[in-house]
Amino acid sequence: MVFTRATVARRSSQIRVPMTPNGHQVVRLEFTSAFEMLDFVQVVSDHVARGVGLDEDSRHWVGVAIRESVINAIKHGNGNDATKHVFVEFETTVDEEACELRICVRDQGEGFDPAAVADPLAPENLLKTSGRGIFLIRNFMDDVRLRRAPEGGMEIRMTKRVQPPGAAGDSVKA
Repeated sequence: MVFTRATVARRSSQIRVPMTPNGHQVVRLEFTSAFEMLDFVQVVSDHVARGVGLDEDSRHWVGVAIRESVINAIKHGNGNDATKHVFVEFETTVDEEACELRICVRDQGEGFDPAAVADPLAPENLLKTSGRGIFLIRNFMDDVRLRRAPEGGMEIRMTKRVQPPGAAGDSVKA
């Protein structure tokens, strides 16, 4: 595993990630194709999302999107090949104009044509047990881009913007 600009204290299960004075933060993870890493990625995701100001619901849906993308990278991209790696990068921007979390997940697989992914809402696909991951990710995140990575493999870039207090969608408590 590679941890850049992050210190993981194993005994206390705390993650300390320094943020620059301008509110920019980058956390990079690299690990072999092992589903056991999902919980660790989730812990990092929750910590970074909390730090950028995402509310509990948003953190949950971001976590689902990241888990889904890492599962896809391990299972479909790398074909469960433990010699291949998954790369996850979290990048935050916190300033007066915008607060957002950008996540990139990359595998070392053959890649695929995103346009060829079947529509999970098509009648012939409704009863299939798989094929909804990218659809769900697109619904949970504000921006999603899939591409073949220059380094090889497939890459998904996801962005979640922080809604300012009082923005549309916030519920008012009596």
